[in-house]
Amino acid sequence: MNSVSNLAKPLILPNGTILLNRIAKAAMEEGLADKDFLPGKNMFRLYERWSRGGAGLLLTGNMMVDPGALTGPGNVILREDGNLDRFQKLAEIAQTGGSKLWMQINHPGRQVFGYISEVPVAPSAVKVQIPGRMLAKVFGTPRALTSDEIKRIIDRFIMGAKLAEKAGFNGVEVHSAHGYLLSQFLSPLTNLREDEWGGSLQNRARILLEIVKGVRSSTKREFCVGVKLNSADFQKGGFEEADAIKVIEMLNETRIDLLEISGGNYESPAMQGTENTGTKQREAYFLNFAKKARDTAKMPLMATGGFRSRSIMEDALLSGAVDMIGIGTPFAFEPDCASRLISGKIEKTNVNIPNLANPVLNSLSRMSAIRVQFKRMAEGKDPKVPFSLMGNLIFEQIRARRSAKNYKRFIGAR
Repeated sequence: MNSVSNLAKPLILPNGTILLNRIAKAAMEEGLADKDFLPGKNMFRLYERWSRGGAGLLLTGNMMVDPGALTGPGNVILREDGNLDRFQKLAEIAQTGGSKLWMQINHPGRQVFGYISEVPVAPSAVKVQIPGRMLAKVFGTPRALTSDEIKRIIDRFIMGAKLAEKAGFNGVEVHSAHGYLLSQFLSPLTNLREDEWGGSLQNRARILLEIVKGVRSSTKREFCVGVKLNSADFQKGGFEEADAIKVIEMLNETRIDLLEISGGNYESPAMQGTENTGTKQREAYFLNFAKKARDTAKMPLMATGGFRSRSIMEDALLSGAVDMIGIGTPFAFEPDCASRLISGKIEKTNVNIPNLANPVLNSLSRMSAIRVQFKRMAEGKDPKVPFSLMGNLIFEQIRARRSAKNYKRFIGAR
């Protein structure tokens, strides 16, 4: 048996969908929507490049279910009056190489930059707390959602899934990790509610479960439904591994097709790797938790975060801890890394992005550096490792603030 056999094996999901291999391009926010906040030529070119990259599954970056809540002003906004043809073209292009394409649907909650919205919404009025004078005012203080608003958000997630199915996507992933809205509901640090949406873990998980059940009942069985869940928030008193195991037990009853394991949020960016996660090789940040979750989870598992070496990916699959390997950053710099890993042409993806001392600033700047590569590929250029993280961050902030002006005109017109 050769060393790439586990990565190369197809995976049959619970609904019968077959993924050609065990590598997924994990969701990364592209920031490339057209001025009307729909997919356009830039996203088409980027996904055409990834369609030739050899991944069994391509997950889009954040597609936002609420026009009034964006993680960034370059996001695609899902809406009933959107041009379905543009989504259909994206779905067609991304699948030309045999990959399945899932749309990641999301709501940021309180994790919205102040220049986009000064008063975002959240389960409770708990502001993002980031140390450092420069970052203290990056996020506004949110207001707590009403129960009726929560129900409307549930409906908007379901609407997004129905749009994805109609456009020809193979499935959706409901984002309930990284400190975004559904993750905020799960955490006792950010969910201080005393109604049916807060208090017990069952109540805090209610919005996620209602969304997943609603999506499942509103789409065909062959349409895939996945969830991205934090293993933990890595914050004292927050969402912990024991909580995650209990949520997985709840999700077992919803018949989802894939559960992606990650961790962290803007305040504690564990998805970038911390001393509390990962192996000695500083890879596979959430694999240890996946091994614990395996005893509970009835659905296939995918772990995302830090995978770089083919041997570690192979071992993770061989152990049975996970069924899919999620890879993010390498696809920004080596868009064909999946096919090269599976074929054995490379043993490891080498992405040597410089680091900054402040972990939050480091996380934001790395994301900016990644989006710069998306823009390069969208323009037909090859990606390149950035020389200056701060330079990329400043460039992205300037571009984002310009885009934010267009966004505010869009919201005003609605």
